[in-house]
Amino acid sequence: MIEDYSQLITSTWCEKLIARCLDEDGVAAGDVTSVSIVNSKTIGSFEVNARQQGVVSGLHVLMQATHLFGDVELHPTCKDGDRVDGKIATIEGKMNSILTAERTILNVLGYASGVATQTATFVEAVRGTKCEVCDTRKTTPGLRLLDKYAVGCGGGTLHRLGLHDAALYKDNHISAIPIDELGSRLRDAITHAREDRNLSFVEVEVDTMEQFAIVLELDVDIILLDNMNTALLEEAVHLKNSKSPNILLEASGGITIDSARVIAETGVDRIAVGGLVHRSHWLDIGLDAIDV
Repeated sequence: MIEDYSQLITSTWCEKLIARCLDEDGVAAGDVTSVSIVNSKTIGSFEVNARQQGVVSGLHVLMQATHLFGDVELHPTCKDGDRVDGKIATIEGKMNSILTAERTILNVLGYASGVATQTATFVEAVRGTKCEVCDTRKTTPGLRLLDKYAVGCGGGTLHRLGLHDAALYKDNHISAIPIDELGSRLRDAITHAREDRNLSFVEVEVDTMEQFAIVLELDVDIILLDNMNTALLEEAVHLKNSKSPNILLEASGGITIDSARVIAETGVDRIAVGGLVHRSHWLDIGLDAIDV
């Protein structure tokens, strides 16, 4: 399993993301507002400030692609993963270039920091238990690597990247398999999957204790317990500990910040929370001119 998705945020990937953001803003066609009012030789200095408390993410991405902003120098005053409530960075350079890049810089930081902050809130909610907070594949289209990176900045545990690096047999994969054939069919599938490539892990989703008992006998790394109440989660934990203690149990299904602690206290090893991304709120970050 990949422990740090920042290794996937390569300089090439960062450049492509920032180039796409600038293209969305029509930068190549010219910033008509800035050009019409700011002298092309004017130099400016600005602070990037968080206007609320949160966990910063996205600086690494911007630093890999600063050259795309033109005559601009970005100087972070913190690092991704730090808790902030104020200055994040200073920006110096030609005023036109800074103003043209402003929205792209703030969009990347605000969005990624929102995901990181949401993740940190869940991590804090389960602190003191053994439970880890995992992300999912419910990510913003086209921004999965940024989402995964931001989750890591917030202290989350990173799940599979996509369909290629781990096997996760979900309810729809096994829905047509009779219960009396489930064990043998999954055993064959898992053997084939492990032989085919080097997988980070093999995981199977179950939503009944009957399915759970069958999967517990198989060569799996993780069992996903979908939408089970706390009584069933506790029962599953007890059974797993007595029969297959090395298998990890992952609870999933509508987990909120209000329910995370209760679920974690059942003894499950992980909770998978799609809301780390799709229920996050952008961190309020702004660009403020420095008086000189």
